[in-house]
Amino acid sequence: MTEDVLSKRMIFLLHVVAITLVLNIGKPVAAGGFLSVVEDLPLMDGFEEVEGSAMIFSTLQGRIVEVSATSISGNTIGKENVLAFYEHTLPQLGWAPAEALNWIRENERLGLTVTVNGGKLIVQFSLTPN
Repeated sequence: MTEDVLSKRMIFLLHVVAITLVLNIGKPVAAGGFLSVVEDLPLMDGFEEVEGSAMIFSTLQGRIVEVSATSISGNTIGKENVLAFYEHTLPQLGWAPAEALNWIRENERLGLTVTVNGGKLIVQFSLTPN
C-alpha cells in the first residue's frame, strides 16, 4: 500500500474513534459500575444512574447523599434479585446489615428503596450519618 492510502485509512479510523467518543460522552455507566456520587457503592448490572438525581449535602456529622438508579430493561430484573444482589454485595464492602434494607458502615447508614414506576425498577440510595 502506498503512504497516501495508509494515511487516508488512519484519518478515517481516527474520525471513527472521535465520533464514537463524542456520541458516548455523558452516557451513564449501565453495567457493573459504581454510583458517581458514592464511589464505592456498586451499581447492579442492568441499571443506570438517573442523571440529575444526585443530591449531596455535607454536615458536621457527615455526608448526606440521595441518588437513584433505574433498570435499563424494565421490570424484568425483579425486585427480589436487586435485593439479593445488595444483600450479598454490601457486606463484602464492609456494610453490616441493620434493619430491613439498611446497612451500617463506620459512621454511615445506607438505606435502599426499590419500587416499580412505569414498568421500570427504581432503586433509591440514601446515605446518611449514623
